[in-house]
Amino acid sequence: MFNFDQPIERRGTRSVKWDEESNDVLPLWVADMDFAVAPCIQQALVQRAMHPCYGYTLVPDDYYEAIIRWFWSRHQWHIRREEILTTIGVIPAIAAILKAYVQQGDNVAILTPVYNCFYNLIRNAGCQALDVPLLSKAEASTLSFTIDWSALEAALALEKTTVLLLSNPHNPVGRIWSAGELEQLALLCKRHGVLLISDEIHNELTRPGIFYVPAAPVIASMEEGPLYAVCTSPSKSFNTAGLQNANIIIPNADLRRRVDRAINLNETCDVNPFGVEATIAAYNEGLPWLEQLCQYIWANYAFAQRFLAEALPELKVADLQATYLMWVDYRSYTTLPSQQLSRRLIDEAKVWFAAGSSYGAAGEGFLRINLATRREILTEALTRFAGWVKTNC
Repeated sequence: MFNFDQPIERRGTRSVKWDEESNDVLPLWVADMDFAVAPCIQQALVQRAMHPCYGYTLVPDDYYEAIIRWFWSRHQWHIRREEILTTIGVIPAIAAILKAYVQQGDNVAILTPVYNCFYNLIRNAGCQALDVPLLSKAEASTLSFTIDWSALEAALALEKTTVLLLSNPHNPVGRIWSAGELEQLALLCKRHGVLLISDEIHNELTRPGIFYVPAAPVIASMEEGPLYAVCTSPSKSFNTAGLQNANIIIPNADLRRRVDRAINLNETCDVNPFGVEATIAAYNEGLPWLEQLCQYIWANYAFAQRFLAEALPELKVADLQATYLMWVDYRSYTTLPSQQLSRRLIDEAKVWFAAGSSYGAAGEGFLRINLATRREILTEALTRFAGWVKTNC
């Protein structure tokens, strides 16, 4: 058994999450877990650290074998060794794909609200973000999200639209896209000559008993699918984001060659030796820890749902299928813009939730709450939030 209630003091460790605001603020904003990594990962890093030289590293066969074995055994996704490119993170991975493929002024379609860094990536590639808002439906206090297929096809049909950038599973609404939805996305991309990029960094953080569906096997099963690239990393699932290591899987040899060149041109080809060791350990030995982690996160989600339903019954919470990020609609209580509400909660309630507008215009009126923390911290953060809303709204 792994103890996810173990207190770990992160303040004073140069933590982006914990050291950016004053010590009395509880930060549940950025996607960073407060749990100790799997012991197998820590042991692998300690063993590597015992060698006193930390120079440039080769990526060994063991690394690729661990990735291939993990995705086949977990998700029946057969990855060939030559399809894998390594780089320092999923964000640099997407940047390299865009810069290898797009032309200045192209449209990149995104299903919004969506991970805020997508906007920076698209802008930095000289392209325009083309928002396709998800459709939402409320049943009691629970929200569900679906794709607006007619709006998406209209966006992909535009002459300047060359890429669909997908979050799978989706951050921040927590949806696992089904095989049928992924096939329909692929069909639309093929029909309109659009490259599909699937960011699958949250892939293992799923509700116990259900699994995410990788885009690649769905596309591979089609008679004729679109050009595509998939970005993965153990960093979110295994809490190793600071080790800066990610992979791009591209079956098409020509696109893979172009992306490999872009990785080198962007100087993001030299991966961290500790990230290599962590990836091998996570995929070879980390499954028991991951399974218990998901149980703990979903217990936190169930607790947060019950707490908010009692304390603030007009709030609506997205049905969380994956990630550890709870998407909350607060508009029944206040019309404050989400950036302003987030700031006031920091200053007055001493709790930090991410502002929904960071994830595009479709996120206005929402907050994103990180559940990957000790139950004690989550309870206090929600108590502060509910108290502030009752007093001020």
